Amino acid sequence: MLRRLSYWLPVLLVFLLVAGNSYWQQVQQRLLAMPIQFTDELFELRAGASARQLCELWQQQQQLSAWQCQQLKFHLRQHPEQAQLQQGLYRVSSPMSLSQVLALFRSGRVAQFSVTLIEGETLVQSWQRFAQLPYLQQDLTQITELQQLLRWPAEWGELAPMPELTQQMEGLFFPDTYFYTANSKASSIWLRAHLALLTQLEQAWQQRQPDLPLQNPYQLLTLASIIEKESGLQAERGLVSSVFVNRLNTGMRLQTDPTVIYGVADYNGRITRAHLRDPHPYNTYRHHGLPPGPISLVSLSALKAAAAPEQSDYYYFVSRGDGSHVFSQTLEQHNSAVRKYILGQNNEQ
Repeated sequence: MLRRLSYWLPVLLVFLLVAGNSYWQQVQQRLLAMPIQFTDELFELRAGASARQLCELWQQQQQLSAWQCQQLKFHLRQHPEQAQLQQGLYRVSSPMSLSQVLALFRSGRVAQFSVTLIEGETLVQSWQRFAQLPYLQQDLTQITELQQLLRWPAEWGELAPMPELTQQMEGLFFPDTYFYTANSKASSIWLRAHLALLTQLEQAWQQRQPDLPLQNPYQLLTLASIIEKESGLQAERGLVSSVFVNRLNTGMRLQTDPTVIYGVADYNGRITRAHLRDPHPYNTYRHHGLPPGPISLVSLSALKAAAAPEQSDYYYFVSRGDGSHVFSQTLEQHNSAVRKYILGQNNEQ
C-alpha cells in the first residue's frame, strides 16, 4: 500500500501543479481581457505612475474589483517587464482590453498633434492660429520673439528694413504640416519651419535659371511670395512668374494688387484708387522693382516658379474669375481681356 502511495503521490502532485497552472493562466487571460473604458480620447500617464495606481483608479471607477487588482499585482510580479510604463499623453479608444492598455503605455507611442502653416498666409495670421493650438507650450509670448530663432545667412540679402519686425520676418517660415507631442514648445516648431524654409530656398536658388533679374535668395523669396498670392493654380505659376520677370527685365513696374493690400491697414476686401496711390514701400504701382520683402508664406511650387519661370512674351494677365488667368503680350490685348472678364463687356460690341 505504501509502495503504491509513494508511486502515485508524485504523479498526483504533478497533476495538481499542471491543473493549477492551467487555471491560473486562464485567470490571467480573463483578467488581461477585461475591458477598460475611457471618458476621453486622450489619457495622460503622469511621471511615476504605476500599473498599481492605474488599477486603483479603475477600481474607484468600478471597472475592476479589488480581487482583480490583486491578480494584476501577482501577474506583474511574474512579468515585471510588463510594468515598465512610460509617461505621456496617449490617444485611447473605448473599450480597450487591460492588456492593450498596458501595452500602449509601455510603448511610449504618445499622441501626435499637428499644425499646418498655410501658403499665402501672413506671419501674423499664422501666429494667431498657433496661439489656439492644444497641448502646446506657448513659450513665446510675443510675435517679435520669433526673431531670436532666425538663422538667416547675411549673404542671402538684407531682410526688409521695415520698422515692423513682423514684416522683417515675413516669409521666413516654410508652410507645411508639423507634428508635435503634448507639452512641446511652440518655439521648436517655429524653428523647424524656419530651417525648412532655408533648405528649400537654398535648393531653389542653386537650381535657378541663369540671368534672372534677382540679386540674392531674399529677392527670389520675395518674388515667390507675389506669385503665391497672385495664382493658386500651380499650372499657371510658371507663366505668372514670366510676366513679373519680363517686367523686371524691361524696367516696368510690377503693378500687382497683393503688394498693395499687404501694405495698407484699412483693406476691407476691395482695392480703392486711394490704395493704389498710397506710397507705402510695398506698393508696386508706385515703386519700381520688387517690394522690400516677401508678403506671405511661400510654398515650394511658388519657389520653383520664381526660380524657373516659363519663357514667354507676356507682360500682363487678368483673372477669368474661376482661378485661371488670361495672359497678354500688349496693353491693348490686356485691356480687351479686362473689359471681358472684369467689366463684363462684350468685346465684339
